[in-house]
Amino acid sequence: MTDSRHRPLVTGPRDMALLSFHAAGQQPEHARFEDAPTGYALVVLWHAGRALMVYVRERDCWELPGGGIEPGESPRAAAARELWEETGQRMPAEELRFVGHARTSLGAARRVLYGAVFTAETTEQPLPFAANDEVSAVHWRTDDEPMPDGARVQTVDEYIVELCRPVC
Repeated sequence: MTDSRHRPLVTGPRDMALLSFHAAGQQPEHARFEDAPTGYALVVLWHAGRALMVYVRERDCWELPGGGIEPGESPRAAAARELWEETGQRMPAEELRFVGHARTSLGAARRVLYGAVFTAETTEQPLPFAANDEVSAVHWRTDDEPMPDGARVQTVDEYIVELCRPVC
């Protein structure tokens, strides 16, 4: 477990902080935590060495695809659903690989949540993107490449991308 209760691993826009990361070998996919719920799922989807990022209108920031887990939904199912809803990319839930849990604090209230992080690689041509109410653009990003229009990137998500980078 990577844990820094006094100092976050990384901080980002919108008062987000990555407090710790519990790798898949340290905690099972369906782990429950005493200090906070698992409230969201993220997907790091790779294609040709690039990670898929989404521009979230409300937060005015590039982030990983993902979002809240609905009642009765597994984190894995939420990850596949959010990927589809936000980007138009289809990835069967069973093809997602569980990477670990991100422990984050959000906003001025410092509300702590866990996020289940999944990754996958696609060799197929990405499906076309259509803007929606939440996401206005997608971008397949390499390393530290600047984002379109110089827009902000959620540095917490950049850190998570590095944890999920495929080994060549």
